[in-house]
Amino acid sequence: MQAVILAAGEGTRMRPLTHSTPKPMLPVADRPLVAHTATDAVEAGADELVFVVGYEGEAVREYFGEELAGVPVSYASQEEQLGTAHAVLQAREHLDGEFVVLNGDDLYDRAAIADLFEGGPGVAAYRADEPSNYGVLTLDGTGNVVDIVEKPEHPDSDLVNAGAYHFPAEAREWLDVPMSERGEHEITDVLARVVDEHDVSAVEVSRWLGVGRPWELLEANEWKLSELEGRIDGEVRGDADLRGPVVVEEGAVVEPGVTVEGPALIRSGADVGPNAYIRGATLVGENCHVGHGVELKNSVLMHDTNVPHLSYVGDSLLGPNVNLGAGTQVANLRHDGEAVKQTVKGERVSTGRRKYGVVAGDGAKTGINSSLSPGLVLSAGAFTTPGESVDRDR
Repeated sequence: MQAVILAAGEGTRMRPLTHSTPKPMLPVADRPLVAHTATDAVEAGADELVFVVGYEGEAVREYFGEELAGVPVSYASQEEQLGTAHAVLQAREHLDGEFVVLNGDDLYDRAAIADLFEGGPGVAAYRADEPSNYGVLTLDGTGNVVDIVEKPEHPDSDLVNAGAYHFPAEAREWLDVPMSERGEHEITDVLARVVDEHDVSAVEVSRWLGVGRPWELLEANEWKLSELEGRIDGEVRGDADLRGPVVVEEGAVVEPGVTVEGPALIRSGADVGPNAYIRGATLVGENCHVGHGVELKNSVLMHDTNVPHLSYVGDSLLGPNVNLGAGTQVANLRHDGEAVKQTVKGERVSTGRRKYGVVAGDGAKTGINSSLSPGLVLSAGAFTTPGESVDRDR
């Protein structure tokens, strides 16, 4: 069975981390976000992967090439992002028989993906704490889906659409649906047609995470780093102390005096220390440098980023080629007990996290002894001056 993986979105809510990296290719533990879904699909029995790509799509093509674990890979292009049904429509010429549709920026428990492949027509279903934020599913007495209502004010169920589908072969001809009121061609309109003509099971998902905003990327890394088994393939020098599940990849170096409390992943080409402290679910990306007296806690450093010395970085996401000047301190805690807010597409939004630091885009730099407030966003190429206390995005 074929798996269509939607990976064309620009990821505007994830800015500035998607300044030059498409959202599906943002790092989650040891691979890009979309690679987790693709690998799960292969393990569930997919015999072909069809990626729908758009923004910076060449990065997806370069990463996956022509096959993944022996399963052939093909590509379709969505030049304009006009909705999920429109995205799958671009892949129609590749489809032959039943097919599964998966979002490239969502994470699911592996068992649910396997169940979706093994059964007949179905939709992934999740029990949400706030179902009115989603499409709510209505089931009949046999567990089949009979209706889906988008964001009802008074939902009669907590079972919601988790955005993964197993469609029958004839759904290939039902993808060209009208544009909705919000200006998109919706995959749920295709699902409605399938529900009318087939028994559609609700495949319950025990864990599901849509990764659309920076703090959700942090959560995704917390999830996937916790699944890693510790191993040392790189060089660990002197009295460095590694505790719990810590992975040091080949080509990485951990200097004397370093303490790492896992889960943590130090990728190839990275060097840490001496006398640095890494704790929490932390990813140190390829070719990063974490220097003397630095503490990293529960953070993501994308490739080629430097935190050279005497800095604290907590609950933060640093994009590629970021450089923090000596003594840069990231504040990551609100003392009033409220959740930290971040600006997303011009609107202040709660992250739901009491501890949350900064998001820095490609090439951002801080001057020595900079102080950065919780929820701060540094745009690609932004900089601070020495000794500056920054509490507004730039």
